[in-house]
Amino acid sequence: MDDALLSRIVAALERLSPPPPPHSDLTAAPAYMWDGTTVHAVVDFAPVDFDLLSGIDAQKAALLENCRRHAAGHAAHDVLLWGARGTGKSATVASAVGKLQAEGASIALVQCAGDRLDSLPALMAVLHDADRPFILFVDDLGFDENGNDARVLRSILQGGVAARPGNVRLYVTSNRRHIVPRHMSEQDDPVNPRDVLDDRLALSDRFGLSLGFHNIDQDGYLAIVKGYADRFGLTLDPHEAVQWATQRGSRSGRVAWQYVTELAGRAGLRV
Repeated sequence: MDDALLSRIVAALERLSPPPPPHSDLTAAPAYMWDGTTVHAVVDFAPVDFDLLSGIDAQKAALLENCRRHAAGHAAHDVLLWGARGTGKSATVASAVGKLQAEGASIALVQCAGDRLDSLPALMAVLHDADRPFILFVDDLGFDENGNDARVLRSILQGGVAARPGNVRLYVTSNRRHIVPRHMSEQDDPVNPRDVLDDRLALSDRFGLSLGFHNIDQDGYLAIVKGYADRFGLTLDPHEAVQWATQRGSRSGRVAWQYVTELAGRAGLRV
């Protein structure tokens, strides 16, 4: 086969399967998305004001302190944020990073979808070479009964060949405290029920900091609504705010924000 023909074959193959686009500049943007092969910059990163998040003061303080240590190059934990939906887990992560950036820290957020966990070793290799601290964020994580991807995550957190580099900390949110589902039938396993339980808990145990976000009562919900309304100069009707939550079957920070968004829309304002 002559060189000209070989070159045409190579060119044809490259057109069928082009190389992935280059990674975004990891020193320039406040946040990034990882699609499994490439890091993309998020230039319009605009998290909720950290001070606006209310009803979760203890969780906020612990997470911010951990982020601050990591941004300064000090020892810091990987973090599991678990609990009820709509209670501010994801918002707290983004807002803490945004607050530190406003203070001048170079820390950045890198989000990876839960169905891309098998590509995390490749992402770790990319982030390792960047002279900057990163929060690697996996939102709303859950596993099936097999939990195969859980083993990938365990390896990255501790003890694996592809462990995360020192400039990266992993933050994960989940509705489950132990991430992987558990059942009462596990206690009836005839072989060794303790082995089954230990395997299920092995992932959550690898996070040095575990923060629980819980459902709130009506007074707590109204306090959150009032805090939002006062910030934007909106008039609050407590009875209507309670009806809003009742119709949605949930009292949470997310529902409170949705109600305040409704009030702002009626008033012709932006929030």
